[in-house]
Amino acid sequence: MKIKLSAGIFAALCFPLSAISYMGAPDTAEEVDPIDAGEEPVVRLNPDDPSYDVWKKVRADIQEGREPGPINVQRYYGGTPWAGIPTFFHLPVALTPEDLKAGNVEVAIFGAELIGDMRARSYGPQEMRNPHRSEVYHNWGAFAMPELDSGLAALQELTIVDYGDAPTEPMSIERTIPEIRKFVASVAGVELEDEKRTIPIIIGGGHALMYPDAAGLTDIYGKGNLSIIHFDAHADQAPVGFGHFVTHGNPVRQLVEGGFVKGEDIVQVGLRGPNSTDLSGVEWNRSNGLRYHMMAEVVERGWATVMDDILKDVRRANKPLFISFDVDVIDPAFIPGTSTPEPAGLYMREALPLMRRLCAEHHVVGVEIVELRPDSDPGYTSLLNAKAILRQCLNGLAMRKKGLTEPNYLNPKIIDDGV
Repeated sequence: MKIKLSAGIFAALCFPLSAISYMGAPDTAEEVDPIDAGEEPVVRLNPDDPSYDVWKKVRADIQEGREPGPINVQRYYGGTPWAGIPTFFHLPVALTPEDLKAGNVEVAIFGAELIGDMRARSYGPQEMRNPHRSEVYHNWGAFAMPELDSGLAALQELTIVDYGDAPTEPMSIERTIPEIRKFVASVAGVELEDEKRTIPIIIGGGHALMYPDAAGLTDIYGKGNLSIIHFDAHADQAPVGFGHFVTHGNPVRQLVEGGFVKGEDIVQVGLRGPNSTDLSGVEWNRSNGLRYHMMAEVVERGWATVMDDILKDVRRANKPLFISFDVDVIDPAFIPGTSTPEPAGLYMREALPLMRRLCAEHHVVGVEIVELRPDSDPGYTSLLNAKAILRQCLNGLAMRKKGLTEPNYLNPKIIDDGV
């Protein structure tokens, strides 16, 4: 007997409908995997392999011969993007939670990848560090210039570090997910002098990261005590995943059904296209209380009106906020370097102010920017724009630190020439 699957399920998995004849339960005894009765279907591993856990083993001498704190690996006080060692924004490096605490680090940016999902490796984190493609002409250190909209240079207002990369098992998404969850929690759990905590910003990598990233934050802030704004062309709440618990197509469903986040505390922005969801998926959103603002609504009502409603939805939740930003929410004219580009998305002119306002006007406790696929873009457009999204996030966090939290604050000198 074949299992009946809707077209929307296939769409969520990016699987062609022509393959429907290959899907379903096995028909013959020969098709049944030989698993003994009572056993769970598992991928067999070899714990005797000397490389079994080496991918997550931290160097024993990582703190040896130095006091805890950020490490500035640059030789000079500042410079142009084509000079210096390419960390995120040419920032100092931190390697341990003790470094974060000793340096009173407010923001820790790190990379994360998940190997084993359809996404495989992306090189997104490494290329976001590459100033040749992501900065082009923005200076760093003492040479950094302020953002005109706020008048602040976030890289000087905040204590920010490059925190390296989370551990990644080279062949298994299932083995990597719990390690990333622990890694995120270890960053978010660092208590600072002002009774705040370090904010993790994760650069990915496939959107399956949303599950361990959000779960790691709930390990610190509590289950049911986290709100999420989810930017994406796709709803990411598929009911199937080829038997896998977490994929890039279902983290929203797993977070809700696992009790980590209440449906009513999730706001989705930018959904569109035939591979986003189907009407049964829309009904799942509605029955679980998710707020959503699809691109059809933006076309119908206008971006300014919809953005106001998005911000109202976030304020209504009134809980620590996690921003999950899948770059395919942006129109591929601006970010073609993503795994699942979908036409008719947000413009950068729409996304940047919203990211800035979210981080300035709300209690943000974590951010992820995911689904970067730099090798799908032969130029620098994707990375330049993805870095701009990250830059406006930091700009908003700097504004919040300086008390510039009034709705839609802009430095008055940039909107009036005084004449």
